[in-house]
Amino acid sequence: MVATPSTMVGLGTKAHSFLLPDVQSGTLYDFNFSSKAKGCLIAFICNHCPYVLHLLPILTQLCNQWQEKGLEVIFISSNDVENYPADSPDLMMQLAKEYDFKFPYLFDEDQRVALAYQASCTPDFFLYDSRYSLFYRGQFDDSRPGNNKVVNGHDLELAVEGLLSNLSAPEIQHPSLGCNLKWKKGNEPDYFTPNK
Repeated sequence: MVATPSTMVGLGTKAHSFLLPDVQSGTLYDFNFSSKAKGCLIAFICNHCPYVLHLLPILTQLCNQWQEKGLEVIFISSNDVENYPADSPDLMMQLAKEYDFKFPYLFDEDQRVALAYQASCTPDFFLYDSRYSLFYRGQFDDSRPGNNKVVNGHDLELAVEGLLSNLSAPEIQHPSLGCNLKWKKGNEPDYFTPNK
């Protein structure tokens, strides 16, 4: 496990369209900017990462609530399942059922979506406004496995509630931190240093 920060892509960066299989429905999910949602949260996670599992109960609860308020929520797993079989689509489906995901959990097998979004860790959060411009990228909160801080989702919740209330993006945004995304050989990106 290598603790890796998010890349902190520039605010205002536009989202990328994609077509990926949803392990829950068994259908392809077409993210093509046609949604009438108030915004969109894309979270890169995986099944086995201790950083993800640490916050997943609260994260799922909040995401289910945010979706009811009009936010589109999408979880994506991009890890190399050949070398990390715990992140296979079958186990993704089990995780989604266990935590009652009411939103898509997509499998990015060739890792093109992770590369397009410059995802680097799990979890890695990208919150977009209704025009698909990046509003927030960073941590869920400052709780980490073993640091004895309560998981409450404060940072991401503040950003989501601000977005839904038509407020400005949070001025202070701290990078997320988690396990490095498990790249296939030859896919390793060169964007791991966060922007200041």
